[in-house]
Amino acid sequence: MPQSDHYRKLEWMYLHGAPINKFYKPAIKVESGAATITIESNPKYFHAANAVHGSVYFKMLDDAAFFAVNSLVLDAFVLTTNFNINLLRPVVFGELKSVGKVVYNARKSFLAEANLYNNKNQLIATGNGTFVKSKIDLNEEVGYKEMDS
Repeated sequence: MPQSDHYRKLEWMYLHGAPINKFYKPAIKVESGAATITIESNPKYFHAANAVHGSVYFKMLDDAAFFAVNSLVLDAFVLTTNFNINLLRPVVFGELKSVGKVVYNARKSFLAEANLYNNKNQLIATGNGTFVKSKIDLNEEVGYKEMDS
C-alpha cells in the first residue's frame, strides 16, 4: 500500500471513526512523521471566563502528535502513554491549528511534539508525549478504511 493511502485512511479514521469528532468538527492532514489538526473556536468549548478550555488545547496537541506517530506505523493503532502540555495564552475566536511531528522513533516507542497556534499564527500552547505501538490492528473496525468505502 502506498504511504499516501495509509495517510488518507488515518484521516478517515480520525474524522469518522472517533465519535468525539462529531462535536469538534476538526480537519486533519497526515504526512510522513507529521500531522496538522484544525478546529474552529466555538463558545461551546469555553470555560466560565469565556475562553477556550484547556481540554481543547490538550485534544488538539495530543491528536496532532498521535497522528504524526501513527503515520509511521502501518499495521497498528498507537497509544499515548504520556503527554505534557504548556498553556501559553488564551484564545476566544478563530481557527486553532495544531502541528505535530515525530522527534524520536525507536520502532516500538516514539516521542512526538506539537505546537498549537491561534488564527494570527501566534503560539498558544505546546505539548510533547510518548507513544507506543499497540496490539490493536489498523482495520475497518477502528475506522481505518478508504474514504469511499
